[in-house]
Amino acid sequence: MARAVAVAIDAGEHLLVQAGTGTGKSLGYLVPAVHHAVSEDERVIVSTATLALQRQIITHDLPLVVTAVGPRLPRLPRVAVLKGWHNYLCLQKVAGGFPADEPGTLFDLPGDHAGAAEHPAPDDDPAAAPGRSGAAGRAANLGAQVVRAREWAQETESGDRDDLVPGVSDRAWRLVSVTSMECLGPKCPKITECFPNRARTLAKESDIVVTNHAMLGIAASGSPGVLPEHEVLVVDEAHELTDRVTAQATADLSVATIEHAARLARRHGGVATTDLDAASIAFGSVIAELPEGRFRDGLPSAAETAVAAVRDASRGLLSALKPVGAPPQAAADGGLKMAASAMTTLFETAERMAAGPRAGSDVLWCSRDDDGGSGRRGSGMSRLHAAPLAVNGLIRTHLLAGRSGVLTSATLALGGSFVPLARSLGLDPAAERTGDGVVPPSTTIQSTKVPAGGEDAPTPWRSLDVGSPFDYPRQAILYIAKRLPAPGREAATDAQLDEIATLITAAGGRTLGLFSSRRAATAVAEAMRERLDFPVLAQGDDQLPTLVRAFADDPATCLFGTLSLWQGVDVPGPSCQLVLIDRIPFPRPDDPVRSARSDAVEAAGGNGFMQVSATHAALLLAQGAGRLIRGTADRGVVAVLDPRLATARYGEFLARSLPDFWRTTDRAVAVAALERLAALA
Repeated sequence: MARAVAVAIDAGEHLLVQAGTGTGKSLGYLVPAVHHAVSEDERVIVSTATLALQRQIITHDLPLVVTAVGPRLPRLPRVAVLKGWHNYLCLQKVAGGFPADEPGTLFDLPGDHAGAAEHPAPDDDPAAAPGRSGAAGRAANLGAQVVRAREWAQETESGDRDDLVPGVSDRAWRLVSVTSMECLGPKCPKITECFPNRARTLAKESDIVVTNHAMLGIAASGSPGVLPEHEVLVVDEAHELTDRVTAQATADLSVATIEHAARLARRHGGVATTDLDAASIAFGSVIAELPEGRFRDGLPSAAETAVAAVRDASRGLLSALKPVGAPPQAAADGGLKMAASAMTTLFETAERMAAGPRAGSDVLWCSRDDDGGSGRRGSGMSRLHAAPLAVNGLIRTHLLAGRSGVLTSATLALGGSFVPLARSLGLDPAAERTGDGVVPPSTTIQSTKVPAGGEDAPTPWRSLDVGSPFDYPRQAILYIAKRLPAPGREAATDAQLDEIATLITAAGGRTLGLFSSRRAATAVAEAMRERLDFPVLAQGDDQLPTLVRAFADDPATCLFGTLSLWQGVDVPGPSCQLVLIDRIPFPRPDDPVRSARSDAVEAAGGNGFMQVSATHAALLLAQGAGRLIRGTADRGVVAVLDPRLATARYGEFLARSLPDFWRTTDRAVAVAALERLAALA
């Protein structure tokens, strides 16, 4: 892998590398990346899926590589970490440079006033304030967190939220940080001490910059300046990139967001918001009557008119919020920036939605449920959403064009091919070069770097599967419950429950259950608690890290959950010897973005089901099945309770996306294997 990465960087090509768990893929790309960055004086950006993985690279993997490779280089590499603006503490806000959102509401709780309809974070808990309960307890706890963050501001050198241990809730952090749009910029009195500004300056002076996919999403959405200039991009956990870019480019509009922007404009901008208030009332009346789901032909006429009214009113207020005359005081200036930022976001969102799905650029839909699809409280809250129909063009144009891209993950080859993922990442399938990209160490590579040329000059790309240190056929069985009926609308059938109870009993607990919905996970957990004597934990019983620890510590325990457990759970050893998957994880038929993408593929003459739904299912199946074997000593069974994996025409495509487990449809074989493992354990 290291040689292939070096070749791709030198040749100016893109490389897709599938590197299974245990291969040490971070070393496989960091060694050649560090060597190239220092030797050629060309900056390399490394992106990971999460802040936690970002921290692992910075604190463990990169120091190891620098220690090993540094003495062989002309100089030691300069390394920096870069996160979104709001991940850093704002000294000006801590000093009072940004007024509170509302008078007297610094420690108010979510939902206490219009526009503050956000979930409290888990540690906003009345139990954390002894002797107090309800709103008073939560407010006291929030106040204590803010005080601690302010005290930390006097001693931290980074201002990075990740360095504040123990951490504080999201709500508390919002009271000591700002977004990039709210930042006062060069005129800020604290600009010379500014933590996010300092991080960006350091990144521009470094050889290796470690960031995360959220930052790539911002860059891909048309703000390339958020990243320093670079010639090489390495994307770890690349299978998540399209979803992260899509999420970053998705906007929503609700009465709460309109009222929030209006309130800030009145309080901090001193302007009347009569037109916007009227537009908000009209908008609320219209969307309350809209059906949930996707608008295939753009917004209904009444909704389009209502959104246009919000757009026009917010445009007028943006002009009114522009500062005139002498610069205001710092605190007022901070308030004005907050108001202008909120109004700019509102205007851009309304303008985008009012334009409609022109040229198939956006998917528009309405949601209405307890959280509105965005984590906000309020029963029956309605909101409009806009998401890009496709992001492969954004990734190609803003992230990959004109540079070498190394995209790696344990799951890139779907159905035995890299083409589905390559297409979603903006790579032209016709530009794939034969061969796996590995060359003998003595081979000399002639540089053929391809300048940015868009679709007229697609950059060549290669693929490589470096295999796995695990002997999957000997370590694991893939059991497909072919005799069960195909899953229906019910959370779980009696036949499925019988199958699950039999398998868990044979395994002696030790089961990670991956379900397609929270309803199914809860229903099966309740049924197993009644039928079996093993402890059964379900997602939602406690914080996820706590549940995973309890599952790992007690081999008899079972853990059931949904998407959060399909990826990232790492429990090697005898605590996880059975992974249950209740059904093939196809996207919901009413998923607005994926259904729109499937329709677009069909309209272009392709197979929308295979390119969108089956590809999505294959990726999740591979991630879920990957929870079983985490070390060379692990043994176990992946049991898929959906017979379509064995009987449907697309089943083989999905099965080829999984690790090369020994495959069976005979339950007796799976049960006997689990019983032997339980006896050995």
